[in-house]
Amino acid sequence: MILHELLKNIKPIQIIGNEDIDISGVNIDSRKIQKGHLFVAMRGTQVDGHTFIDKAQDLGASAILCEEVPAELKEGVTYVQVASTEDAVGKVATVFYGNPSTKLKLVGVTGTNGKTTIATLLYNMFRKLGFRCGLLSTVCNYIEGEAVPASHTTPDPIELNALLARMVEAGCEYAFMECSSHAIHQKRIGGLKFTGGIFTNLTRDHMDYHKTVENYRNAKKMFFDNLPKSAFAITNADDKNGMVMVQNCKATIKTYSTRSMADFRARILECHFEGMYLEINGREVGVQFIGKFNVSNLLAVYGAAVMLGQDPEDVLVAMSTLKSVSGRLEPLRSPEGFTAIVDYAHTPDALENVLKAIHEVLDGKGQVITVCGAGGNRDKGKRPLMAQEAVKQSDKVIITSDNPRFEDPQDIINDMLAGLDKQQMKKVISIVDRREAIRTACMLAQKGDVILVAGKGHEDYQEIQGVKHHFDDKEVLNEVFTSI
Repeated sequence: MILHELLKNIKPIQIIGNEDIDISGVNIDSRKIQKGHLFVAMRGTQVDGHTFIDKAQDLGASAILCEEVPAELKEGVTYVQVASTEDAVGKVATVFYGNPSTKLKLVGVTGTNGKTTIATLLYNMFRKLGFRCGLLSTVCNYIEGEAVPASHTTPDPIELNALLARMVEAGCEYAFMECSSHAIHQKRIGGLKFTGGIFTNLTRDHMDYHKTVENYRNAKKMFFDNLPKSAFAITNADDKNGMVMVQNCKATIKTYSTRSMADFRARILECHFEGMYLEINGREVGVQFIGKFNVSNLLAVYGAAVMLGQDPEDVLVAMSTLKSVSGRLEPLRSPEGFTAIVDYAHTPDALENVLKAIHEVLDGKGQVITVCGAGGNRDKGKRPLMAQEAVKQSDKVIITSDNPRFEDPQDIINDMLAGLDKQQMKKVISIVDRREAIRTACMLAQKGDVILVAGKGHEDYQEIQGVKHHFDDKEVLNEVFTSI
């Protein structure tokens, strides 16, 4: 693609060199640069891409998109200076890959909890309804049936547009994606055209990055502020931030609720560990999920499908066949007669929701043993809150290691325990080794009890001192089941 065509959606401060050169690739990672590529010098949270301009040029970059032009210019290289490469990169990437989001019905899901579940269920539902689809999620990206491993909740703008372009090439009509607060704030979704957006809920998370809850909320809100008039926005009326999200939104606004009047509403008729029987907008349906928060998730899925033009009856039939996303309230039955549930809950609110869901089904007929920890090098403020939430709704709690990253696991555990008083500590033991903590929980459980193993869900690793070691909560549980 010719460089000046690639720049048509941005306003450069200046261009030094030939605008009519052919660009064969676009990259923000200097290590991936090849002859004829455009290198975008991004100012990241860890490193500044401007320091890699020389390396990109040595590898054959024909053009450099930057905020600061290098003091020494290389002959044959074109320099494009902009006010913000963060703002420009998405617009350049969409043009390079042929504006793939305009050739798909793209729906974004944002909020603290529920993003993965909603996006994945929409992907699975629309495939059951006979459509070719793509999925961009924390667990894995999918192009129709092809799995593409995910490294971030939302990829960088170049990788994102490349994936969307592959979806278009594969004949996909729909794409469903999680939009994290980081991705929205860092404009990783800049330049994309969304057909619809969904807001799940907002609770404390990512304070290490956003610093305040207000900043975090505003990052999410930015997504809805930028939706076009032709799109739809579905928001959770049960969340206090639900209507705040859409107050400046130009799109068609719809609401969903389990408690009050809304465009899409539901109530639980029956609940078991195998699933629930629901009434959704006056129609009854059996689903293979538990928990009130999953009713909200399913309502968002239902609402989005209807807004995308699907027949409500067809949607409910497809919904009845859907199964839980990996590592989200995923039950494992032990030979000893107790149930273990693996869930990704890694915020106080998520932990509260999962434990409430368990109690709704248990109805006082068994004990709850919770195994949980907190991630290292992340928001320390939520650690004592998570311990408090676990103790509040559990009969026994084992505080253990999660992904300690570069922190001492015992220090993280101590931060969690600091939120508990002497009475609460009577319910708690701490075991640094996560495998041993899970084994201990299984040894304590009796027939009819439920063990919640929270925090890692679908993850199959533990990150310790920069190294990812294989560790899968479900595998460990199954190993323990066969040894007790």
